[in-house]
Amino acid sequence: MRSDSVLIPEEEMARQRDLALEVKALPHRPRSYFVVTYGCQMNAHDSEKIAGMLEEMGLLPAPRREEADFVIFNTCCIRENAERKALGNVAWLKEIKRQRPEMMIAVCGCMAQEPGMAERLLKQYRFVDLIFGTSNLYRLPELLLSRLNAGAPLVAVDDADTLPEGVPVRRLRHDAAYLTIMYGCNNFCSYCIVPYVRGRERSRREEDILREAEALAAAGVREIMLLGQNVNSYGLDSAGKPLFPSLLRRLDQVGIERIRFMTSHPKDLSNDLIAAMAESAHVLPQFHLPVQSGSDPILLRMNRHYTRSQYLDRVRKLRAAIPGIGLSTDMIVAFPGETEADFEETLSLVSEVRYDSAFTFVYSPRTGTKAASFPDQIPPEIAKDRITRLIALQEALQRETLSRFLNQEEELLVESVSRRSEEAVSGKGRHGISITLPGGAEDIGKILRCRIVKVKNNTLIGERIP
Repeated sequence: MRSDSVLIPEEEMARQRDLALEVKALPHRPRSYFVVTYGCQMNAHDSEKIAGMLEEMGLLPAPRREEADFVIFNTCCIRENAERKALGNVAWLKEIKRQRPEMMIAVCGCMAQEPGMAERLLKQYRFVDLIFGTSNLYRLPELLLSRLNAGAPLVAVDDADTLPEGVPVRRLRHDAAYLTIMYGCNNFCSYCIVPYVRGRERSRREEDILREAEALAAAGVREIMLLGQNVNSYGLDSAGKPLFPSLLRRLDQVGIERIRFMTSHPKDLSNDLIAAMAESAHVLPQFHLPVQSGSDPILLRMNRHYTRSQYLDRVRKLRAAIPGIGLSTDMIVAFPGETEADFEETLSLVSEVRYDSAFTFVYSPRTGTKAASFPDQIPPEIAKDRITRLIALQEALQRETLSRFLNQEEELLVESVSRRSEEAVSGKGRHGISITLPGGAEDIGKILRCRIVKVKNNTLIGERIP
C-alpha cells in the first residue's frame, strides 16, 4: 500500500453499513434504482459496488431508467464524447422528473471528479440531487441519507486517495468477477486526465485481495479480472520494486480457473512479470499492452517513458516466454504535432507486432491535461484519414493473425447467448478473443472446449468438442 493512501478504518465502514439500515427504515426513501455506466471496467466494477450498497439500503433494480426512483449516472471523462453522451442522458431525464418529482438523480464517477464539474452540474442541471466523486463512492449510504433529510442537492467531491474495504457488491455475473487491486495513476501521460480524477496510485493490501479472491472461488466464480489503472505497478517492496508478479503467483494458488488483468503500462512490464505469467497454471495467455504510437518523438511528447524499440523488446520477450499469447493494444492517432512520418511509424509497428485486436482513437483534447495546450493540433480531415487507414490495416492483419487458431482447440467461458442466434453462445477464449459456437442459455457460466472452424472479423467460430 502506498504511504500517501488513506485506508478507511473498519469503524467508518461499519458506520456506513449502519447508515444504510437507517435509509432502509425511512418511509420516504426510493424503492428502486437504475445505474447507467460509462467507460472502463473500473467503472463497471464501481457500478457493481453502487448496486450492492443500494440493495443494502433496501432498493431493488428497475427494468428501465425512466421507471426507477433513483437513477445514478456513473460517468467517464477520458474522452469528450463520453462526457457529452453522459450529460445528454442526464438532461433527458429532466422532463421525466418533472412528471415524477419523487425521482432522484445522481451523477458520480470520473466526470464528477473533474475540477469545476460539480459547480457546472449544479448550475446547469438543477434537477440533479446528488453529485459525488470517485473517492466518495463508499459514502453513498451517508450521502443518500443526508440528501433525503436535507431536501437540497448535495455535493461530495474531494481529492482524498481513499482505500475502502468491505463495500458490498452486486455482481452482474455469477461465473466471473472483477477484482480491483489498485487505484489511480502516477504516470501523467500528457493526454490523460486519469491522475486528476482517479488520484495517485494506491494499492490494496495483498491479504485483502487474497481474501476476496478466496471468497469468489468459494462462491463458484471461474474467472477473475484484476483491475487497476496500471496493474504492473501494484505495490512496492522496500527497494521500490513492484509486487504484481508476487501477487499473481499467490493468486494462482487460490484455484480460480482463469485469471486475467488489465491495464498494463509497457514501462512497468518486467521480466519477472513475464516469468510469473509463464509459470502460472491459471493466468491466461493474454496481454493488453497499450502502445499509443509507434513514433519515438510522439511517445516522448505523450510522456510515455519508453521508446519504440523498448516496446518491441517487451513484445518479443512475451512471445518467447508464452508462445501464442494473445496481444491487444490501444493507439491514438493525430496527437498534436504528429507528422505523416510519425503516423507511418505507427503503421509499421502495427505491421510488425500483428495484434489480435486494437482499440484505435483519434486524439481528443481534455481540459486540464498538458497536451490540450500543445500547438500543432491536427486538422480533423487529416485525423479522419489517418484513423481510417489505421483501422483498415489492423483489420486486414487481424484476419491473418487470428487464422492461426483454425483447426486448433480452444476453450471459452460462456458469457451469453449470441445476439445473432438463440442457438449459439459466445464468450472469451483463453487468448482474450471472442468465440461463438452452438449452444443455449443452459451453457452460460460453463467452460466449453471447441475446435475453431472459421475466422469472422474479430470473432472465432467453433464447433463443440464433447
